[in-house]
Amino acid sequence: MTLTTVSVLAEGEKKDNFLIPNGTFLVELVIFLIVLAVIWKFVVPPIQSVLQAREAQAVKTNEDNQKAAEALRNAQRKYSEELSGARTEATSIRDQARAEGQKALGEARAAAQAEADQAQAQVDGELRAQADRISAELKGSVGPLSEELAGKVLNNGAGVSIADGLEHDLAGRS
Repeated sequence: MTLTTVSVLAEGEKKDNFLIPNGTFLVELVIFLIVLAVIWKFVVPPIQSVLQAREAQAVKTNEDNQKAAEALRNAQRKYSEELSGARTEATSIRDQARAEGQKALGEARAAAQAEADQAQAQVDGELRAQADRISAELKGSVGPLSEELAGKVLNNGAGVSIADGLEHDLAGRS
């Protein structure tokens, strides 16, 4: 039994020792290296170019975003400046319009006051003339009315001398 076990052991050593590389391992290693070289040569460069293009696009987008943010800040600053300038100009226009309105109102008031004064003077003149005319008419009619009244009151003959005295008295007051 010992001979057969030794011969079986000797045959087993020849057959398969996994610690020693054989030809299959070397062939698989060469095929792996060839596949790796093909992938490195034909697959990796397009992928790297796509990745580089994406990175360049990301950098460009970032730069564009920064430029746009700067343009926005400049536009907002310019807008604020223009708005404050427009407000200042609107305020000055409004103040000027108020001053012109006050001036026109003052002129209109002065013209209206002058017109009212002129109308008042005209009415006063007309009233004075009318009063003078009525006074003259009344003075002219007072004498005969007073004589007639005195004559009626003094129907006894003494009316003539009293009437003459009243006429003389009225004439003295005028």
